[in-house]
Amino acid sequence: MVPDRAMSDAENPAAQAEVSTSPAWHQSERMDQLPRWLVRLAILIAAVSLVGTWAGSLLAPQFVDNNPRLLIALNPRNSNLVLVSNQISDLAYYSIGFMRLVFSDPFNYLLGLYFGERAFAWVERRSRSYGPFVRDAERLFRRFSHAVVFFAPNNIICILAGATGMRARWFFTLNFAGTLVRLILIKRFGAVFEGPIDQILDLIARYRTPLLIVSALAVAWTIFGEFRGDNSELKVLRELDQSIRDDDDEQ
Repeated sequence: MVPDRAMSDAENPAAQAEVSTSPAWHQSERMDQLPRWLVRLAILIAAVSLVGTWAGSLLAPQFVDNNPRLLIALNPRNSNLVLVSNQISDLAYYSIGFMRLVFSDPFNYLLGLYFGERAFAWVERRSRSYGPFVRDAERLFRRFSHAVVFFAPNNIICILAGATGMRARWFFTLNFAGTLVRLILIKRFGAVFEGPIDQILDLIARYRTPLLIVSALAVAWTIFGEFRGDNSELKVLRELDQSIRDDDDEQ
């Protein structure tokens, strides 16, 4: 008696599950679903966000009390949000702060969604802090990715959320909710410590010129490192864009 022919992969539920959860399968699906122009737009937005952050860091001593709205529109880091929290209206604080904080997050998520496994290599090269974590504890990241996106939705975390296949509705819900909670906590912190914050603003106004010089030197050094370093964010963004062109050439 001839034994029955073994089930093909298409007929085998276990094989289907294995294929459906493999990184290569996920990456292929993502690449087919996302248009190239959208991924290139995501790369452009990431670059624009980076340049805006540099400009905000450079001009922070000038803008922190003269144009606080523009400061957080350029660079909404926590220290800037604290310093401007008592200078502008609640509407301006929450609207500008929220929009700028989440400005590039959806596009970073798309980059992770598109590049899949290659996004992990991006993080490994870009960040000495997150790189080893991603490679050595990828399963741990997948397990706690929802909490991380809520509490720390920075550029790298948003890319990893897309790369690990987090559902879009969860990503946006957690990202937006976490950002709003962050703004509320910073606003309350600013209200409690309004006196010390005003003293810091007075010191900045008094020593504005020296602080501008220090900021300029710090930003210049950062930009120099970006253009010179092999693991700079601008360089990697250019490489990601080139990889899209290579994908187009292969098709």
